[in-house]
Amino acid sequence: MTTIVNSTLARKGSNKYMNKAKNGKNDEFYTLLSDIEKELRHYKKHFKGKTVLCNCDDPRISNFFHYFSYNFEQLGLKKLITTCYKNQNMNMFSENKSKTGIYLEYTGDKNQNNIPDPTEIGITHLKGDGDFRSQECIELLKQSDIVVTNPPFSLFREYVAQLVKYKKKILIIGTWNAVSYKEIFPLIKNNKMWIGINSNRNFSGFIVPKHYELFGTEAYTDEKGNRIVKSNQNCWFTNLDVAKRHEELILYKKYNKTEFPTYDNYNAIEVSKTKDIPMDYDGVMGVPITFMDKFNPDQFEILGDYRYHDGCNTANDINYLDGGQLFKRILIRHKKIRK
Repeated sequence: MTTIVNSTLARKGSNKYMNKAKNGKNDEFYTLLSDIEKELRHYKKHFKGKTVLCNCDDPRISNFFHYFSYNFEQLGLKKLITTCYKNQNMNMFSENKSKTGIYLEYTGDKNQNNIPDPTEIGITHLKGDGDFRSQECIELLKQSDIVVTNPPFSLFREYVAQLVKYKKKILIIGTWNAVSYKEIFPLIKNNKMWIGINSNRNFSGFIVPKHYELFGTEAYTDEKGNRIVKSNQNCWFTNLDVAKRHEELILYKKYNKTEFPTYDNYNAIEVSKTKDIPMDYDGVMGVPITFMDKFNPDQFEILGDYRYHDGCNTANDINYLDGGQLFKRILIRHKKIRK
């Protein structure tokens, strides 16, 4: 049975955690096993014969390590590597007072009891603190094929840049705001990264430490005593192809000037809801960032966002309508027009 924490802040309050993590560089958010299972089941074919790296986790308590170690044979993995940043205590929310990190390697169930026993897991102490940017951890990254984790929101740009540099396959958790980062958006625009299956309300929540005050009606304590908050602004980022990415968005509306006005300072129409994209408009359309959850590269072309468009790399907001500025928009165009 869960205990609900009452508050009038509700959904707005729960998102405070993500902003706090990003701005305050306090990233102690642990992913629930149910959310990992819900997403990973769509990608099983990608893992056969691969080495998986979880490089932002304490492997002894991480649900990412739990998932991959217990499903090692089913997925057909070659190796599982997880690294831990300066935490050698069996405490989910330690203060990272240890001077060095550790990493674990698991190569499968040797005694056939279907459990990843301690004797089957290789534990190595690192010379450094276990930061993903350290040379030790980069060498582990080089050994891996796919990186799966929940990286620090405050270091998301730098984290993704490293994965791109070493040309790794990824399945990681971030916030919707990351879509508009100048370091991230070009990857999405050029089909080098995209949104995964589950996002927003499909996340059950994140486990947070005791010193976090619980905000909102959707913050609660579960039967195990875990303090959990929900957020409506998280999503998975990946470059692993799945069938959902190629599902065609069913459109039913036709273009008219009244319902789809043109921006004050850019020749594109405003489409405030993804489901309302006109099926017969052959020009540029501005859509919400959440459109990326429905983006099919076979159906639409991404031209830019509200700042970067027409090959321009300077900030020039285009999302003005009747003198007022709208929220962030993605500029798209149909690849096929239905009359």
